[in-house]
Amino acid sequence: MPTNFTVVPVEARADGGQEEAAEPSEAPGPPEGGEPDCPSLGDGHPRESSPFISHGEADTESVYEGKNMALFEEEMDSNPMVSSLLNKLANYTNLSQGVVEHEEAEDSRRRQIKSPGMGTFIGVYLPCLQNILGVILFLRLTWIVGAAGVLESFLIVSMCCTCTMLTAISMSAIATNGVVPAGGSYYMISRSLGPEFGGAVGLCFYLGTTFAGAMYILGTIEIFLTYISPGAAIVHPEGAGGEAAALLHNMRVYGTCTLALMATVVFVGVKYVNKLALVFLACVVLSILAIYAGVIKTAFDPPDIPVCLLGNRTLSRRGFDVCAKVHTANNGSATTALWGIFCNGSADSTSCDQYFLHNNVTEIQGIPGVASGVLLDNLWSAYADKGAFVEKKGVPSVAVPEEARARGLPYVLTDIMTYFTMLVGIYFPSVTGIMAGSNRSGDLRDAQKSIPTGTILAIVTTSFIYLSCIVLFGACIEGVILRDNRLGSGLCVPLVLEPGPGNPHCDPGPRESWVQGLQGAVAPSWEVGGGVCPRPLPGSLPPAPRFGEALQGNLVIGMLAWPSPWVIVIGSFFSTCGAGLQSLTGAPRLLQAIARDSIVPFLQVFGHGKANGEPTWALLLTALICETGILIASLDSVAPILSMFFLMCYMFVNLACALQTLLRTPSWRPRFKYYHWTLSFLGMSLCFALMFICSWYYALCAMLIAGCIYKYIEYRGAEKEWGDGIRGLSLNAARYALLHVEHGPLHTKNWRPQVLVLLNLDAEQHVKHPRLLSFTSQLKAGRGLTIVGSVLEGTFLDKHVEAQQAEENIRALMSAEKTKGFCQLVVSSSLRDGMSHLIQSAGLGAMKHNTVLVGWPGAWRQADGPSSWRNFVDTVRDTTAAQQALLVAKNVDLFPHNQQRFSSGHIDVWWIVHDGGLLMLLPFLLRQHKVWRRCQMRIFTVAQVDDNSIQMKKDLQTFLYHLRISAEVEVVEMVENDISAFTYERTLMMEQRSQMLKQMQLSKTEREREAQLIHDRNTASHSAMASRAQVPSTPDRVQMTWTKEKLVAEKHRNKDTTVSGFKDLFSLKPSQSNVRRMHTAVRLNGVVLDKSQDAQLVLLNMPGPPKNRQGDENYMEFLEVLTEGLNRVLLVRGSGREVVTIYS
Repeated sequence: MPTNFTVVPVEARADGGQEEAAEPSEAPGPPEGGEPDCPSLGDGHPRESSPFISHGEADTESVYEGKNMALFEEEMDSNPMVSSLLNKLANYTNLSQGVVEHEEAEDSRRRQIKSPGMGTFIGVYLPCLQNILGVILFLRLTWIVGAAGVLESFLIVSMCCTCTMLTAISMSAIATNGVVPAGGSYYMISRSLGPEFGGAVGLCFYLGTTFAGAMYILGTIEIFLTYISPGAAIVHPEGAGGEAAALLHNMRVYGTCTLALMATVVFVGVKYVNKLALVFLACVVLSILAIYAGVIKTAFDPPDIPVCLLGNRTLSRRGFDVCAKVHTANNGSATTALWGIFCNGSADSTSCDQYFLHNNVTEIQGIPGVASGVLLDNLWSAYADKGAFVEKKGVPSVAVPEEARARGLPYVLTDIMTYFTMLVGIYFPSVTGIMAGSNRSGDLRDAQKSIPTGTILAIVTTSFIYLSCIVLFGACIEGVILRDNRLGSGLCVPLVLEPGPGNPHCDPGPRESWVQGLQGAVAPSWEVGGGVCPRPLPGSLPPAPRFGEALQGNLVIGMLAWPSPWVIVIGSFFSTCGAGLQSLTGAPRLLQAIARDSIVPFLQVFGHGKANGEPTWALLLTALICETGILIASLDSVAPILSMFFLMCYMFVNLACALQTLLRTPSWRPRFKYYHWTLSFLGMSLCFALMFICSWYYALCAMLIAGCIYKYIEYRGAEKEWGDGIRGLSLNAARYALLHVEHGPLHTKNWRPQVLVLLNLDAEQHVKHPRLLSFTSQLKAGRGLTIVGSVLEGTFLDKHVEAQQAEENIRALMSAEKTKGFCQLVVSSSLRDGMSHLIQSAGLGAMKHNTVLVGWPGAWRQADGPSSWRNFVDTVRDTTAAQQALLVAKNVDLFPHNQQRFSSGHIDVWWIVHDGGLLMLLPFLLRQHKVWRRCQMRIFTVAQVDDNSIQMKKDLQTFLYHLRISAEVEVVEMVENDISAFTYERTLMMEQRSQMLKQMQLSKTEREREAQLIHDRNTASHSAMASRAQVPSTPDRVQMTWTKEKLVAEKHRNKDTTVSGFKDLFSLKPSQSNVRRMHTAVRLNGVVLDKSQDAQLVLLNMPGPPKNRQGDENYMEFLEVLTEGLNRVLLVRGSGREVVTIYS
């Protein structure tokens, strides 16, 4: 087969090809003053509109003028030429809708939305970098290194970064598997896992991003008020305990103003956010460079930062200046302020603290430098309980009895219990910014290229920064300083108390008190030497300690940085400010994408925005939710939930990639090739594990919120078909299950009625008896298989439009009646054949129906009714041959609808013959539904003359007991008696009517035969005359003539035969077998009416049709007599197998 080919133009033929080609130009155009209705193919058939075909004149000429494609010109209206398709795809615009919505937008000529078209660096890399490099790096990473050690800190950061990297790989595969409009992560999850999962995770991710913006804004204000400009506070503290409340009020005021300013910047346009982001990110980068420069400087010139130790315990430097017990003064030794603190202000050592007496006071360098070898001391973890001393390893210390320890001394204590999983939960929020670029996918020039490249590069960059900082911090800084560096660490605060009588410091005791404070909060009373002092001196309250109490409240990472600690303070300020702007930029676009998909009805208003596509209403809602977080002013308890939302989003991104890869769907063709389902599965498992490692109860709360949103979208949201992986997974699971259950027969314990409902349609393709579907939903209650079938008479080519309309009507009725199942409509040449085909072939594999539900043909006695009752009887025979159960609902229009409730009444079962237990099972299933729940079940059985009715009742009660079915039991005795005159007369009338219909049918047949005979004779006569005119007659040919006299005689003969047939009706005697059957029907009907006249539903054994088809009409009469006078009747015919069992 050749692999190379050349496209050459076809030469014009020399025999007039040019003239033929010129003929179309001479064709008359449309009349003047009028416009053509619609473009056509030239054969009178209008072309259908297509999103890929332009209907302009030039397009028409180019497609239809040439003759090279004449073979395909009839298909051009539905199948466009490749050139037209490529032309439309070349003009594709990256709208925020899906494929179908985009085609609709093209059809209605909607104005295209022009996006800013950002590249990889500005659109993805910088936003991710700015969100990942947050306050954790500057404020908490050193404390994590001190508590967990270098090795375990390396493990924590590696685990979190591995989680985000695996998620980024999965996200890259999904992002390169097609166009990613606005919505980013939400779009990828929803199109891969369906609208329910996508909406639930998307809304959770939106809430997490919004509250993260509030957290970043609060962090910005806290840094500003605490370290940059403490004098800018508007609300000042009142009293000793007002520091914390004043700080919260100031954060609310400044946070609201900052939120308004940031929202205004975002509203003006995303390009301004990007310009500001460059400035903010430059400050962050400078701060990181300052840290690296400071580390290099410590190699040859470490900073002089002394730390005071008592034994191996770290002391706070806020109450003394000299780190020694005594010092030289005036040519002699004198006690220092530290001695006064530990010895009650006395020079006598007998009153000193025992630990102070037995241990030396030493001074070490807090930042000895990268060449000091301190890395070996910081390799291992130093977890501690709450309130424990911050101690240095390797320093000699003399232990004292536990009861001798004084709690009011200037020791640096831990304010929180530290352990590995807690540190993971504290660190993980620092890596939750990897979706910052994908959330703005609608603003990217090429999302498929920018999202993978920018996100992976940002994760690699930040991971290197975090891991290198862990090693460098451990190599430069003493462990006691690292563990003392946490935000709001526990420490002892010195208070100068009012002097009282008998003591220069305080009346109850001689010692100046040190109480534990947290973020400036002071207790209302002060423990002093076993007593309580009323209040501190005015103005003596020290400033609220925040960082490094051993370094006199300075920030350790700031002391490490070069050239100034202000570089870190300014960098952390702009880092949080920029992250807040990024959150306010991405969250509204995420909400807008969810609203435009219309899966959550009440969010549709937020899909609108400005003319350039900016999400105005979504930004307003985001600002209001963010303001809620700012008014709380403390998100310490909300922050873990934010991590849960982000982890949940990452987990479902990995699940989506793994699912699509394992299903191998034909549309799964990502351009990013460096992925594998094992990596996605590992990332999903890691995300799930991290959720419970961080906080198991917050993980459960996040899952509960996502589950509630999922169920809301499932029941109230719009149905969407996005070709998601969950649908593919369901198909694969269904295929596996069908193949699995196909291997063996169904056990009796697993038997339940799998119903095929046969509906009749009227002339407008509407269902004649909708209550049949109501009864189906009550019987099935959404469980098992339900197939709703119907038959249209005709050919499929002629009736396919009506068939589609009928199927839509049936589906609408199924939805209204809450009937969960499948619709199957067949177009057949006859109703009889169509019903037979449905009974034989409906279902798939083992998921086939075992029960057929039909309505009683109420008009079977009418003149046009024979076809209906013949189809009904044939349906009964078909179900019997197929070994399927049959349910016939008589007076089905009187059956209750789903909203009706029976407050009382009975469901009566007349068990005449054993049918496998189906009569017992059906009332039990009906009573599971709320319509029939309050109805009681009664079972009647018939005893003959030779039966022991008392024993029958006991046996039946025992049988029901073993079946675990509660019902009243009654045995009805039917004594043999003579056949009544009414029965004889009823049978006679039935047979006379049957005979009369046969005579009428015979007369009709004779008339048809007579007309056909006349037509044949005339045809033969004309043929004979023509043959005589052409060929001479021969004596051997016999001439057939049909005279008028013969015709009249034939008519009289047929008439006499018909009249004699009707006269025979009056001398007809009924058949003895028919009389006996009628006798049974009349007697049994009388007994049923006597016992079950007022029952809400009566279930009866349905007798089978006669083997001789001549008695089909009599069979219908027997059934009519049997159920006469009853309101709601369900005739039941079993399938021939047991459907209930007494065994477990």
